[in-house]
Amino acid sequence: MKIAHQIGVGSVTINQKAQQYLQEVIRSNRLSYGPFSQRFETAIAKLHDCRYAVFVNSGTSALQLAVAALKEKYRWQDGDEIIIPALTFVACSNVVLQNNLRPVFVDVHPEYYNLDPAKIELAITAKTRAIMAVHLFGQPAEMDKIMAIARKHNLKIIEDSCETMLARYDGKSVGSFGDISCFSTYACHIICTGVGGLAMTNDQELAVMLRSLANHGRDAIYLSMDDDKTENRNKLGMIMERRFNFVRMGYSYRATEMEAALGLAQVEEIAANVRQRRENAAFFLQQLQRWEKFLQLPRIMPKAEHSFMMFPLVVRDSRIKRDELTLFLEENNIETRPMLPLTNQPYNQALFGAGLKEQFPVAKYINEQGFYIGCYPEMTEEEKKYIVDKFAEFFRR
Repeated sequence: MKIAHQIGVGSVTINQKAQQYLQEVIRSNRLSYGPFSQRFETAIAKLHDCRYAVFVNSGTSALQLAVAALKEKYRWQDGDEIIIPALTFVACSNVVLQNNLRPVFVDVHPEYYNLDPAKIELAITAKTRAIMAVHLFGQPAEMDKIMAIARKHNLKIIEDSCETMLARYDGKSVGSFGDISCFSTYACHIICTGVGGLAMTNDQELAVMLRSLANHGRDAIYLSMDDDKTENRNKLGMIMERRFNFVRMGYSYRATEMEAALGLAQVEEIAANVRQRRENAAFFLQQLQRWEKFLQLPRIMPKAEHSFMMFPLVVRDSRIKRDELTLFLEENNIETRPMLPLTNQPYNQALFGAGLKEQFPVAKYINEQGFYIGCYPEMTEEEKKYIVDKFAEFFRR
């Protein structure tokens, strides 16, 4: 039996609360930064034990701002280095390059897929300024070890948590470890606003810089259309004098009240969202374990929670070709994705040399053998059983 519709790697439901909030935005005749954006920022920050959040138009934009803000505050020089995982989304290396810095790749853990702390210090040089710790697929990186290395070498920490929300490591929330953390609310993420992302921090100075950078580098005295709403004549005069001043080179990375309304409605249900993802993952772990000689199933690290934005798998039997398995699944309307290849991307190989992927054997193996399927809360019992049945059909061959 072949199911008639595609079972994607992600999904979104615009529920009744979201529709209500969208109607409120439309009736307000206001799309620029306003009450829904502020409520969304406050709610997301609170969920992740952060004081400040800046809502922008993508997780990539949040990462770009994070690097730019840290470079400005700590006076990094062009050519300074940031350590990033050899397995992650291409935006991680792009934002480093776009800030005239150099990404230094470090291999990942073979079972958890995040940055391998045992290999970080080998990559640190006199030019290293920060570590970008990426929480892939819904699972935190080993932040206790990474933070210890950062303290030892006086390095800053950027948390790329675009794929991970509402997960804790050693009792502490993702996003609350580093100097700046970045989240994505793009389509198929844990919270989905269509486009969107957040940069979060506990540092007030960095928070002001992030918001300024997202608004063309504008003077912090006027970052919202409400900032000049005052009856104090002297204050109004000062704001008028400075509200069109730009104090740094910035970007236009603003989101709208529409995206914030969608996000706020989902924040109210995020605990149920993540709980269902974990239940779906438990189902797949239990049902697919009979083929563990063929497949490496996801493992949850000690001290960590896993939010399962997706369900990653690695083919471990050399007789089975990953591409044959994923083609079979796709032919049966089960969508798949490779596990975020980076070092084998044509652009990076042109930039860093054709032998780049050979330097990181774990990432290379995962690039060649890894893929993921969906694990989202809207997935039905019928769809989950169908996915398992199709794995069974393939392995019977």
